[in-house]
Amino acid sequence: MHKTPPVLNGDQIDKHHVATTLNYWADPGDGYPPTPIFIGKGRVTNERPHRAHNFVVSDVSGDEDKYSLDSHGFQYCRHESREKDFTDEQAIRTGYYEECEQLLKDVTGADVVHIFNHKVRRGPTQWHHLGLKNLANRGPVTRTHVDQSYAGAELRLRWEFPDGADELVKRRYQIINIWRPIETILKDPIAVASADSVPDADLVGAEMTEDDFKGESWVIRHNPNHKWHYKYRMTPQDVLLIKCFDSDTSVARRSLHSAFEDPAHRDAASRQSIEVRCLVCYHT
Repeated sequence: MHKTPPVLNGDQIDKHHVATTLNYWADPGDGYPPTPIFIGKGRVTNERPHRAHNFVVSDVSGDEDKYSLDSHGFQYCRHESREKDFTDEQAIRTGYYEECEQLLKDVTGADVVHIFNHKVRRGPTQWHHLGLKNLANRGPVTRTHVDQSYAGAELRLRWEFPDGADELVKRRYQIINIWRPIETILKDPIAVASADSVPDADLVGAEMTEDDFKGESWVIRHNPNHKWHYKYRMTPQDVLLIKCFDSDTSVARRSLHSAFEDPAHRDAASRQSIEVRCLVCYHT
């Protein structure tokens, strides 16, 4: 596959910062919690109101090493997968899952990595308006969010480890998404927000049911102080680790994320990517 290297200007990488909008939860002010989301039977139902707000998303190209899971809530790394097409579900659940487990163990030093699901995205930007079978056309999520709230992380842990959760919650555990392009990303890249720019007061718990599991995610109140980042032209060898939860309160605990529009590539082919969701546990 052809890879486009960063553009160099002398010894400096010519960064591709993007002035764009990001969609935040629009609190209707009625005192009720956010409208629940339901995912299953081939469709997703998401009727939460959102409003677009202007931001500049900063390109981290050349400075990837300055961002880590513990300092910012996200981390970029280079990793080549044996899997290239991501069209065979069985191959994803065996070979690719094994690669992801090992990658997270190498990066974090964790003792146990348990993958609980994955999502392949190949659909258009407005995929959620396509009708009853819209999960077959799953595309980018263009709303700022975190997959699990603090309470939702424990709900997921107890769902995945019903017999061992009472012990696991006594030790450090995390939920980390492994996000990888299937083809080089131009349209609808993914942005992540520095954890230290997002106070807990901006996070609102929101019910989300997927198949039989009732969990809780965060929706986000707009705050102009949020600092958003991305890497321009991510290739299949560019992996983004997104921390959704960390029980350790001394480090970055979560990173907001969202797809966004880059006006320079509005007419490019639909984005192709895969994200793998992982529970990461430690013995001590």
